[in-house]
Amino acid sequence: MTALVAVLALALGACGDGETTDTTAASGTTPSGSDTTTGDAPADFGTVNEGVLTVCTDSPYPPMEFEVDGEFTGFDIELMRAIADGLGLGLEVNNTGFDPITSGLAMEAGDCDVAAASITITPERAEAILFSDGYFTADQSLLVKADSGITTLADFEGQSLGVQTGTTGQIYAEENAPEGAELVDFENPGDLFLALDGGQIAGILQDIIPNADRALTDDTVVVAETYPTDETYGFAAKLEGSEALMEAVNAQLAALRADGTYDEIHQEFFPSAG
Repeated sequence: MTALVAVLALALGACGDGETTDTTAASGTTPSGSDTTTGDAPADFGTVNEGVLTVCTDSPYPPMEFEVDGEFTGFDIELMRAIADGLGLGLEVNNTGFDPITSGLAMEAGDCDVAAASITITPERAEAILFSDGYFTADQSLLVKADSGITTLADFEGQSLGVQTGTTGQIYAEENAPEGAELVDFENPGDLFLALDGGQIAGILQDIIPNADRALTDDTVVVAETYPTDETYGFAAKLEGSEALMEAVNAQLAALRADGTYDEIHQEFFPSAG
């Protein structure tokens, strides 16, 4: 267990379906954004719902986004809540899934104003969505059953490896898994763990954050390997027409880092890295 905490702490060292839930008053002790409003009225940003920042996400993906008693929370969500507070806006979360977010379809359809779903900033995605400044870094990792005897990605010759559709984990697996490995893709990140528990797959290749979090809470699984990729997460909005909103989001991110609120939220969800 100590080794796993160290893995998660190391991974975090660089970072300093169709369900809608109103989470304006979500429970928890996360501090709201400090007094860092931009002075713009909500209408100035052209939000989907007046006075509210509507956020698309892909849940469950703990500890970044998940539900507790019907309310969305997690590092991404609470950081978004602090940003919304600083802008004088309420917060609503729409669980749309990952593909509609990275393709920009969710934002173009008016499902949300901005997306917070541990989205790695890539040149390809930047052709379809407008990214904020980076706010988090992560690597890729391999999660397997503790008694599987699997220790490396090379062991997946003739084995099934689970990935989430449209993610950088899927890309890494396609480029690095042995030729005889069977890649099994899932739309919902939560289904990866169910498939591993049920024996449908022998391992999961995805960002270190959810894999390490799972290993910390489930002693039947271990993180066998980590793969340094130095991926940077960003919030996303529609490519055109969201410039003012994203400028304000970036200003809030900077302010939350400066006044310590970012660190407080980070410590709540990653106490081992504090």
